Amino acid sequence: MKKILLFFGLLLSVNNSFSQGCSDAGICSINHGFDADAKQFKNTLELASIYSLGDADVAYFSPYVSYTKRFSERFSFTAKVTFSAANGSFGTRSQFGDSFLIGNYTFKEKDKKQWSVLTGFKFPFTASNLKINGYSLPLDYQSSLGTIDLFLGTNFRYHKWDFNAAIQLPIVNLNKNSYFREYAGTDVFPSTNLFERKPDALLRATYSIKTPNQKFTFKPNVLFIYHLGNDSYANIFGQRESIIGSEGLTVNGNLITSYNLTKQSSLELSLATPFVVREVRPDGLTRSFVLGLYYQYSF
Repeated sequence: MKKILLFFGLLLSVNNSFSQGCSDAGICSINHGFDADAKQFKNTLELASIYSLGDADVAYFSPYVSYTKRFSERFSFTAKVTFSAANGSFGTRSQFGDSFLIGNYTFKEKDKKQWSVLTGFKFPFTASNLKINGYSLPLDYQSSLGTIDLFLGTNFRYHKWDFNAAIQLPIVNLNKNSYFREYAGTDVFPSTNLFERKPDALLRATYSIKTPNQKFTFKPNVLFIYHLGNDSYANIFGQRESIIGSEGLTVNGNLITSYNLTKQSSLELSLATPFVVREVRPDGLTRSFVLGLYYQYSF
């Protein structure tokens, strides 16, 4: 318990440094596909409410709803729909973000070791060109990056440890963003006209601790996210320019606390903040602090 409290205190001590909090393009949250706590039930409904702080003065409210269907002890399928409301000096803009379709297969456990794999897709509801009063907005205010993405991931479980790895590959770019820093009256956000984003790769290590009565579970974890190349945009002459410094590593700390209300339902609180960040983050995924509340019901 002392180790958990120390980790929690470390998270709070660094949450004032604005930086890349996670990839809300989706790769940070697909680890829920590896969860096995409710496998005795065929269906799970999850409702989430997430509050986060971004670059400049942007604050976010990002709820989502997801449904998981377990077809067998080995195979499950999850569908998720996200929504995002961003508020800052540019104004407030709200819209549905993305839909996710994720399939998971779990191999038979052997000697307290178990592998599972997942694959799936993300589909955007917008082309990432939402506007306020006719003015183009940077990606920090967009509810989606406007790409169809492929996810590939695997998880290794051993005793109380989980290690998962995943990659997120943009396969179809529908992004029509038209934001130019030169015409915005501020240089806080980089130009992202017709933005093209590179893939992300993730490694995560999680340690689970349950209280003797099995009511509470604490999951401190650390995430390493590497952005595999510099992103690019089309300048005012229509020529594509690389955004130097957008490639690189992000390291996030995360503490998850879950409480079993009944055998079928649970509440989960998640707190995350970054330790290491990329130099430039044009994709609008800048977060200094993320607080999420999740409710799950299985039947």
